[in-house]
Amino acid sequence: MVTVQNKNFSALQICMSGQCFRMNICGENKYRLVAAGRYLEITQQEDKISFDCTQEEYDKIWDAYFDMETDYEKVIASIDREDSYLMAVAAYGKGIRILQQDLWEMIISFIISQQNNIKRIRKCIELLCEKYGEKKISANGVAYFDFPTPKALANASVADLRACNLGYRSKYICQTANAVYHGDIDLEKIRAMEYDAAKKELLKLYGVGAKVADCICLFALHKTDAFPRDTHINKVMEAQYPNGFPFEKYGENSGILQQYIFYYDLENKKYMNNI
Repeated sequence: MVTVQNKNFSALQICMSGQCFRMNICGENKYRLVAAGRYLEITQQEDKISFDCTQEEYDKIWDAYFDMETDYEKVIASIDREDSYLMAVAAYGKGIRILQQDLWEMIISFIISQQNNIKRIRKCIELLCEKYGEKKISANGVAYFDFPTPKALANASVADLRACNLGYRSKYICQTANAVYHGDIDLEKIRAMEYDAAKKELLKLYGVGAKVADCICLFALHKTDAFPRDTHINKVMEAQYPNGFPFEKYGENSGILQQYIFYYDLENKKYMNNI
């Protein structure tokens, strides 16, 4: 067990932020995560976070995965104090961190995310992993499934993928898996690219548009200047920043601020829908 203290870490907010679909609540203040071929349980009490793993595993995998070396308090402190909206959303979602996730998993996950809600995305990915992922047993005896490889999904038919409730996205995943498996798209080269070049390369994948490419850049490649824009974010931009978001001011922190905005908008829509 490894315990760290960080006031800008909320397992709940990370879980519900729409960037990670294999992290789930499994008890009071307790979460489970499958990532990097591993199974991890996390518990949190206020600003104390406990990771059920060895120190070696934490140092090798989870420290970077949860971006623990970035000072998010400093990012928040850089916000213009006269921007009351951005100050409010950052205060609301200050426990969110930009995860450094697997590139292949994020490509498929965000293709699935199109015209979909978080609950359904989670279910689709769960079915996909159970059908095509390798079954493993964690150190504490929990069975879980790794994310399917490009080869596993390339060998699946469109009809097979539809059985995982993927709908029209099945053909996108089939063609993308084949492009990666047969070397038409080189993920290692994409990992080494700067933001603009990586986004351009990702746009070559069938079913990947500008928003999905930006999500992949932000949540897999950790290009924190990427600023994914869907209809919800566009509406916020129109309402709060009619003259344009100040990207020149926030630069490489823009993607982090986007997550605060997205989470705040998402959670407030949930609240309004439950009134």
